[in-house]
Amino acid sequence: MNTSQNFSQLPFIKAHATENDFVVIIDVSDELTLSPEFVARLCDRRAGIGGDGLLRVVRPAETGRWFMDYRNADGSIAEMCGNGIRAFAHVLAAEGLEERDEFEVDTRAGVKTIRVLEATPTSARVSVDMGPVEVTGVSTASMGDFEFAGLGVDVGNPHLACVIPGLTPSALAELEFSQPVFDRGFFPEGVNVEVLTELADGNMHMRVWERGVGETRSCGTGTVAAAQAALADAGLEAGSVSVHVPGGVIDVELAEDAGTTHATMTGPSTIVARGFLA
Repeated sequence: MNTSQNFSQLPFIKAHATENDFVVIIDVSDELTLSPEFVARLCDRRAGIGGDGLLRVVRPAETGRWFMDYRNADGSIAEMCGNGIRAFAHVLAAEGLEERDEFEVDTRAGVKTIRVLEATPTSARVSVDMGPVEVTGVSTASMGDFEFAGLGVDVGNPHLACVIPGLTPSALAELEFSQPVFDRGFFPEGVNVEVLTELADGNMHMRVWERGVGETRSCGTGTVAAAQAALADAGLEAGSVSVHVPGGVIDVELAEDAGTTHATMTGPSTIVARGFLA
């Protein structure tokens, strides 16, 4: 990698998936080194482009597969981003980098199989095989005076998905969200916290506080964790759930296979701008 770089006139794409938004840098040959400080500056909503995170599009010669290098808005490295990988696949299709409708993408949480159901230069609908979902136990968290319990769920990254009995979608929208306090012994690498309503007719509503970012309009892996928690709360081991987040709706299907829960996530992606760094 090149460690002394001039980033002026570096092309970028701005994309979002259910309003979880990203700065996208195409670096197919893996030539760029992006420092945490540089990523944080790009994701700054006042002094930079603005985004919940950064996606770097890479195709290492040793694997021949696309690699999604995902960074949180604070510049920290993350294992996986469910909304991000839909935007990543959309960019590949829209920029003519990938002509196949089905292909694999490497992430720090393993290989994910992508299906591009439809794609234009500005919009797409993408389905992602999210792989196995593991319930890690029960834990608690709090936001100010609001204390709650939830299900620890590993979707390649850690989540605490909390079903609140009797919570309505309108009451969820009015909750005061803040940096959660959680059990760092249970989540030593930090955690994404989802607060959600009970499952009703295959639908539930969710808000999320993402580690390294804060509250976001959506979290793809969070919708998978929330669907798992909502189904478990309803006494179900598998099923299809439409997860309503402030930025839209994501459909999650959880299936049991030889004692392992497997997730598929389907949702939209939108490219909103293309430009160059000054």
